[in-house]
Amino acid sequence: MSSRRRTSSTAAKRALMAGAAICVLWSAVGHAQAPTPPATAPAKPSPDGLAPGELYIEADEVFRDDKAMRTTAQGGVEVRYENRTLRADRLVYEQGQGDADGVIRAFGNVQIINADGTVEYADEFILDDQMRAGVALGFSARLTENIKIAGASAVRRNENVQELNRAIYTPCEICNTDGTSKSPTWSISADRVVQDKAKRVVYYRNARIRVLGAPVLFLPVFWHADPQAGRASGLLTPDLGASDRRGISIEVPYLWVISPYSDLTISPQINTSVNPFLNGEYRKRFHSGDLDVRFGYTHERDFDGQGDKFGDRTSRSYLLARGAFQFAEKWRWGFTAERASDDLIFDRYEVGDVYATRGPYIADDRRLISQAFVARQDQRSYFSAAALTVQSLRPFDNDRTFPTAAPIVEAHYETPVQIAGGRLRLHGSGVALTRDQSPLNQALRLPGLDSRRVSAEADWRRAFTSQAGLRVEPFVNVRADAYSLGDVLTGVGVNTTSTSTTRGLAVVGADISYPMFRRLKSATVVIEPLAQVALSPNAKQIVTGRDATGQEIFLNEDSVAFEFDDTTLFRANKFPGYDLYEDGARLNVAGRASVFWDDGRRANLLVGRSFRNEVNTVLPARSGLRGKSSDWVVAADAQPIRGLSLFTRARLDADNLAVHRLEAGANVAMRKGSGFIRYLTDDFDINATNPNAAKRANVDMGGDILLTKNWGLTGYGNRDLTQKAWVIRDVGVFYRDDCLRIDVVYRREDTVIGRLGPGNSVSVRLTLATLGGPL
Repeated sequence: MSSRRRTSSTAAKRALMAGAAICVLWSAVGHAQAPTPPATAPAKPSPDGLAPGELYIEADEVFRDDKAMRTTAQGGVEVRYENRTLRADRLVYEQGQGDADGVIRAFGNVQIINADGTVEYADEFILDDQMRAGVALGFSARLTENIKIAGASAVRRNENVQELNRAIYTPCEICNTDGTSKSPTWSISADRVVQDKAKRVVYYRNARIRVLGAPVLFLPVFWHADPQAGRASGLLTPDLGASDRRGISIEVPYLWVISPYSDLTISPQINTSVNPFLNGEYRKRFHSGDLDVRFGYTHERDFDGQGDKFGDRTSRSYLLARGAFQFAEKWRWGFTAERASDDLIFDRYEVGDVYATRGPYIADDRRLISQAFVARQDQRSYFSAAALTVQSLRPFDNDRTFPTAAPIVEAHYETPVQIAGGRLRLHGSGVALTRDQSPLNQALRLPGLDSRRVSAEADWRRAFTSQAGLRVEPFVNVRADAYSLGDVLTGVGVNTTSTSTTRGLAVVGADISYPMFRRLKSATVVIEPLAQVALSPNAKQIVTGRDATGQEIFLNEDSVAFEFDDTTLFRANKFPGYDLYEDGARLNVAGRASVFWDDGRRANLLVGRSFRNEVNTVLPARSGLRGKSSDWVVAADAQPIRGLSLFTRARLDADNLAVHRLEAGANVAMRKGSGFIRYLTDDFDINATNPNAAKRANVDMGGDILLTKNWGLTGYGNRDLTQKAWVIRDVGVFYRDDCLRIDVVYRREDTVIGRLGPGNSVSVRLTLATLGGPL
């Protein structure tokens, strides 16, 4: 007898409850049944055409034994209910009597196909008709994220607790492309596995972890977050390493999900040669923003690159925190807090991502910045106010010579209507800097210069384009500054004075360009002459004293890091800050050529220089801009083939074309690997950790290559060509597939950083799919 029906009568439903109960009940990953729509909501058919609550059953034969209160369906049984499908060779429902529950049994090639595509398999399912408990024999399942689990038996204790006995878990492929079976790349087998949905944890008893078929770890008790439960507390991927400094180290992070909006990661680093180091990170998301706090602590003596200890044992710690919040539609505020007890704490304990950008103001490498800020922005205006302090981790820096900036105020506004046919922008700026000690002759501990500045600026620009393509953009910029200086050294011992001054600055000029293009057979060539004319009256520089030769010393708090290259060639005032100002008559010229091929290849070249009416001693001699004719600036980039890009940027001497600064590099990304190389040489290193090392030259390279489908090599190197030493050398081997990545990396550090010295280390990182984050 064959049965194909939709049913809603009580008698028919009781006869067919077996299929419905199994479809809804058994789910190794805790699929939730969709809630019943409100009575007033129209019933929407499911993808299989059934309305909510409807059930469809199909079988070769269906028998009903009213005396035994047993219903049997057999022969190609298929039951569809609430977007789930049950298939089995035979299905038996024995109705309960009195207070006893009924029993449902499904036999032979049992499959449950869920709405999300996951599938559970079993030789036999047994469960009660109240959908509270059940047992499956010969159970297996294919879940989301390609997870496979299997067990000799599966038991559902209640809605939240399910067990597997003699079970195995893996997210890896278990079949070759030709359909034959294979051992998974990694798996966890256990005598007993318990899934607790309420706690969102999976527990293992006598767990055995196998990698590449070999047992690597036995744990009497093991647990991890339920991969199907989203974010949950549990152990994260451990880091294992060995170094001259700390001996053998292992760091096992534990994630504690405090709430849906906050979590805490505790990462104890256990070392054999030095005391443990505790890393932690607290994160919390608010309705208006988020908070991220990283911290670390230990109690230990100093030690060098070989692990030799010296000094007294004391507390050592760091803090790296940030927060950003939006308290109104256009307003936001935030902060960063970055401090360390030791200059070398991050190097000794290999703490990563230290110098990441956490706020609007960014410190140099090996310097920490703490700041608080508030900002408002809309389409036409911007306002911000901030305060900040800096801690240096460089061995030759003195934190007392760094100023505290409070406040720093910036404001910008663009008028909604054009003025004289062009756009007008208004700017305001103010800053107050206080420092404890002068950076000059630090042995004398001279008082530090304090400065306060207020500026107002107007910038107008308009564009004209002729029918022939000539583009002319005249511009006018005017600015007024007011300065108040305190603790200005007089040159006599520690005697200081105070002064106030004002000044007016202006520049008028025009940017001119005339792009010309020509179409070749398979490419477009663009040639573009560029020019800028700028005229400024003599600018009043802010003088703070005289050097030993009698030359004036100008205030320069915000233009110390100054480079003349293709990005600054067409700035009317090439100083990036406010304190120094470029004046006189100057002409900036360049030629730019570009080729764009139809297949995506491209190449660009720019060559330019600057001319002025007289020598400007305000510009640094090292900049290449002080004379009437500047150095040459050259910039080029190209993508000659797919996957390969090249670039270079250089400043060449005006007289003999000697290289004063050169930066060049290449990036490659192919199917079998990727890599990069960077080369930099500069006559002056503005960020030198050693003030006596005026020149900078280094090469930076790295990449990885696949030798086979899964095995590869990785490498990285940073060489200081001035000191003729490698800063870092990494070489490693890795294995990766769809569910596993293993990295083994050897690192050698040669360059001495303070007292740390050179050192060697080996690190091992194992990343498992569903347990350790993305591969």
